[in-house]
Amino acid sequence: MTSPLVVSVPDTYLADALRSLDPTLDVVVWDLEGPPPRDHIDVVVPDYLAPKSRLANTAGLATRLIQSQSIGYDGVASHLPAGVVYANATSVHEASTAELALALILASQRGLPGFVRAADQGRWSFEFRPSLADRTVLLLGYGGVGRAIEDRLIAFEVDLIRVARHARRIGDVEVHAWGELATLLPRADIVVVTLPLSPETTHLVDAVFLSRLDDHCLVVNVGRGPVVDTDAVLAEATSGRLRFALDVVDPEPLPEHHPLFALENVLISPHVGGATSAMAPRVISLIAEQVARVQRGEEPINVVLRT
Repeated sequence: MTSPLVVSVPDTYLADALRSLDPTLDVVVWDLEGPPPRDHIDVVVPDYLAPKSRLANTAGLATRLIQSQSIGYDGVASHLPAGVVYANATSVHEASTAELALALILASQRGLPGFVRAADQGRWSFEFRPSLADRTVLLLGYGGVGRAIEDRLIAFEVDLIRVARHARRIGDVEVHAWGELATLLPRADIVVVTLPLSPETTHLVDAVFLSRLDDHCLVVNVGRGPVVDTDAVLAEATSGRLRFALDVVDPEPLPEHHPLFALENVLISPHVGGATSAMAPRVISLIAEQVARVQRGEEPINVVLRT
């Protein structure tokens, strides 16, 4: 008789969901804090917000896949033991992150934070604001999140410039290369950063990058904090020349009373791009797909690391 597949998940909610989908699974609750509850766990699902350092607790564990609940995997490799297959959560967070990017853009363009502050003071504060319609939006990063943002921006009647590491054409869509940024940036009214973190992307958005943008340009970051140089942001924001809407920052969390918090041309959300009601059902669907693939002896999807 074939032994049931063993799956570890970090909480009882995911455990109950998987058991209801497949009662034959042997599901154990383990958040990677402390030693594993079994010598063999086929699929390990870490906690969404747990420190990456907990991944080291899978050392010596016989496992076929570690399935993350996050898209980003910067810093993960240094904590993984040898012989591990690690998959990210592509398909889980793209829609929610795109929603937040649009919310940050619209709130910044239409001045919603200022209206809220005025309302808190009991004041009616009428003013004209820049639209999103007819603006030129530069998407820096054209992966799943970037394309999800593109899909939603099209309805707002914008002109889009798409930029990725390498230039390519996808049907009628032209994607520019990073090397063209010097000529592309002056054309942008809004820049949306969705890049993952890597040695090549760290501080890609630096003082020189920002200096190429026209006055009052809005820079939105929903990728990774260190892609954008915080000191360069602070200099431009303090001068009032540029505007920023940041879901990710460096360092993170941003320390209390950091000067960026006090600037009216900076809108900060606390890295909540994927933190919505859409996450749980999509995570469950992804885990179920991976479990089914492992049961059939097939290659898992979304594999980003093999140690």
